[in-house]
Amino acid sequence: MNFFQEIFEVGWRFRALFLEGALGTLQLAFITVFFGCLLGIFIALMKMSKFKPLSWIATAYISVIRGTPMLVQLFIFYLFVPQMSPAIKALDLPEYFYVTLCLIINSSAYVSEIIRSGIQAVDKGQTEAARSLGMSKRNTMIRIVLPQAIKNILPALGNEFIMMIKETSLASTFYLNELMRTRIVLQSTYFLTWQPLFVIAFIYFVMTTILSKGVSLLEKRLSVSD
Repeated sequence: MNFFQEIFEVGWRFRALFLEGALGTLQLAFITVFFGCLLGIFIALMKMSKFKPLSWIATAYISVIRGTPMLVQLFIFYLFVPQMSPAIKALDLPEYFYVTLCLIINSSAYVSEIIRSGIQAVDKGQTEAARSLGMSKRNTMIRIVLPQAIKNILPALGNEFIMMIKETSLASTFYLNELMRTRIVLQSTYFLTWQPLFVIAFIYFVMTTILSKGVSLLEKRLSVSD
């Protein structure tokens, strides 16, 4: 049996398992980026605040998260955070929660910088015009600045989603139901060591390529609308 035939047969035989893992990866990446965006908006506004303590806290948050490896962060959230206090330990939350929370926090640090650059790219004249018409600072941000900023950063958020699809592979370390976990299942059950890796790599390649094409089309549509 040649190399490609063996990989194809493993992929086809366990296609349901690989599909389940791929859907788990997409779900985990979507949850991570969605809630990472919500938290990222808050962090970006903190960093842009004129109240220095808030800005310093946001800057430190971003620096620490972006300056440490994600795998280290995952182990901290998986092993340390549940033991931080008796109250947290008493909640008895599933392992999935802590790993997902870590991914969300990691994503929020990167998304916050994307959002901040998008907000700062909006012409300040529009903000001044809105304020001169009597709009509050809060309404100006929500109704004028953020809609334009979101339009500017959508392609970058798409790229963040693609990156997170690949980063979720680290979650297999904690036996979450995602694509890389299928390798562990097949290795322990059927003693397949290297074949699943090539199938998984191909699935990741297909997913990221399709999404990259989608982001490119989105960029073209947005540039035409401008």
